[in-house]
Amino acid sequence: MRHKKRVVAAMSGGVDSSVSAALLKDQGFEVIGITMQIWPRTQNSGSCCGAEGIADAGKAAYKLGIPHYALNFRDVFNKKVIADFCKEYRQGRTPNPCIRCNQYIKFDTLLNAARQLDADYIATGHYARIKFSRKKKRFILKKGKDLSKDQSYVLYTMTQKQLKNARMPLGELTKTEVRAIARRKNLPMADKPESQEICFIPDNDYGRFLKKRSPESAKPGPILDKDAKVIGRHRGIIYYTIGQRKGIGIADKHPLYVARIDKKNNTIVVGAKADVYSKGLIADNLNFIYMDNLKKPLKVKAKVRYLHPPAEATVLPRNKNKVEIRFDEAQWAITPGQAAVFYKGDIVVGGGTIEGNLAKKT
Repeated sequence: MRHKKRVVAAMSGGVDSSVSAALLKDQGFEVIGITMQIWPRTQNSGSCCGAEGIADAGKAAYKLGIPHYALNFRDVFNKKVIADFCKEYRQGRTPNPCIRCNQYIKFDTLLNAARQLDADYIATGHYARIKFSRKKKRFILKKGKDLSKDQSYVLYTMTQKQLKNARMPLGELTKTEVRAIARRKNLPMADKPESQEICFIPDNDYGRFLKKRSPESAKPGPILDKDAKVIGRHRGIIYYTIGQRKGIGIADKHPLYVARIDKKNNTIVVGAKADVYSKGLIADNLNFIYMDNLKKPLKVKAKVRYLHPPAEATVLPRNKNKVEIRFDEAQWAITPGQAAVFYKGDIVVGGGTIEGNLAKKT
């Protein structure tokens, strides 16, 4: 019979997940380290979960005196994350693969694996906080203490069951404190630099990756101005995103930005900076954490991408699966495929996938 609570710690080989595992052990948990294999065996990427990441996670586990295993998640990662990423870009949308990785891999596939190991919890190195609200009688998700590292945006899809079974030990810490802990514990990745790129595109060349996966998606087409006049040619809609300025390839007396991507007609619409601002958006594929669903308009602060400063807005229910978000002030480059996440203070109310924009600012 076990006397300690057992937790599976997701270990990528980075400092955050390694310190997370160390803190859990200090708290008295029986910790099992697991690294998700999402790369082909022949690919030696320095990104998380690559061959180097698996090796570093093993070193940290050895230092901490905990067991460590690498589990093969290649097929499910390819199906749920990479394939969706490619499909979205082919549709002229810009997805956030980290959100789907959390939704389908870490807090679904890995959580199921943890249950098979008779674990009580799964733990990650996210900078976010999970609390139980007696008033709401439900688990809530809050921003991490270190707002410069807060990752609550990419966790808005979490369900009550997932929140109940998850631990995020770094939520109350700053990145500086985390690195200090790693140094005190002599973890080999204490000063390991952070990875900034998407894990499965380590060279950050989205276009090359997408073209290799789907050669037909790099189909050239016309670039239009806002009056529908053809003013140039694009290389394929996979190479562009809303708000993009570089790489358009058109000389003009004023800077031009991608204002709209029309997959149906294979066109890119460009305009001035003012043409890329929008007063609102429609979001679908909703998930609410703070309540079961939205029944009436709610004042919030909303983010329309990971590094977007939260902006004052009102969320209005349209139907069970869609909401309308109206911003007090027009926002830059609201992009279909990205997530709109809304907050009350430091609490995540919920979020959804941006379907399209409301009227542009004039």
